[in-house]
Amino acid sequence: MSGGILPDRDIAGLFEAGGIRAERAFDADQIQPASLDLRLGSRAYRVRASFLPGRGVSVADKLARFSMHEIDLTGGAVLETGCVYVVPLQEALALPAEIRAAANPKSSTGRLDIFTRVLVDGAQEFDKVPAGYHGPLFIEISPRTFPIVVRPGSRLSQIRFRTGDALLGEAELAVLHAEARLTSAPDANISGGGIALSIDLKGDAGGLVGYRGKRHTGVVDVDKRAAQPVLDFWEPIHRSGTGELVLDPDEFYILVSKEAVHVPPAYAAEMTPFDPLVGEFRVHYAGFFDPGFGHSPAGGTGSRAVLEVRSHDVPFILEDGQIVGRLVYERMASLPDRLYGLDLNSNYQAQGLKLSKHFV
Repeated sequence: MSGGILPDRDIAGLFEAGGIRAERAFDADQIQPASLDLRLGSRAYRVRASFLPGRGVSVADKLARFSMHEIDLTGGAVLETGCVYVVPLQEALALPAEIRAAANPKSSTGRLDIFTRVLVDGAQEFDKVPAGYHGPLFIEISPRTFPIVVRPGSRLSQIRFRTGDALLGEAELAVLHAEARLTSAPDANISGGGIALSIDLKGDAGGLVGYRGKRHTGVVDVDKRAAQPVLDFWEPIHRSGTGELVLDPDEFYILVSKEAVHVPPAYAAEMTPFDPLVGEFRVHYAGFFDPGFGHSPAGGTGSRAVLEVRSHDVPFILEDGQIVGRLVYERMASLPDRLYGLDLNSNYQAQGLKLSKHFV
């Protein structure tokens, strides 16, 4: 197995070899081209605050200290905004010494403004699983804008497995862009370890540039598609005469990149969640782009990056074409059997400005 991100067939092989353990068999669509969806277990713990276990300490030990009450998820349960929950996941790991992992919210999770992070025993960082880790997985969940309904098997986060050094340097990224056109920008900005994306505030033919999440809404069932009317949860934002948008602190926005994005089959990409050099705001919660995203043979021509945007502390003015984040690219250890898009009937291939699959 060469260095890089493990593709779908190797993830399946890791499960068969006991490196991934689960309470029940994987769901048919649980393995993605370069990641594995993680499933909630049957109980959640409402905790006083977010925490890290720290070196040599288990998550269970910290839950014994910080848990306020236990919630049975079996029949579905509401997780309220502004609260923090920790849920044991159905998957656990017994990784070989050379394999490490990293987690991230799924695209739909980020677009619902659900803040999630994966925890492991002894962790000193969120969403990072050290090489050779043996133990359980937990997820911290904090809905920010909408209360949500979850149940055992709900999938809010995903995990990638890596060996060696998979990250492309700037020179390698420039070569790949010259060969495969990673974005549609005529003069791509490759610096800071990634390729820049800018914001589209001109909008579509009707002038729609994005959405702002409403407060005090009903609940969103994370497992139900096309179940909620858009306008009950979102305020459409239309193009202003000046091409600017003022981000209000603590408000949540769905916007879209000006550039189309391309992830060739032999690579995967991730969007950096926060870059203080371009402003005090976060532009992405769900940062994984699977092999084949935006790839024309996989039906992805013109796919743009949807951005989940939240300003920090102060109002911030965005202008059309302003750089808001960067994509970093990594090598796959080998080509996946299936690409994001037509092979998987993926939700967000060939997307423009698009809310999560829950709205209609």
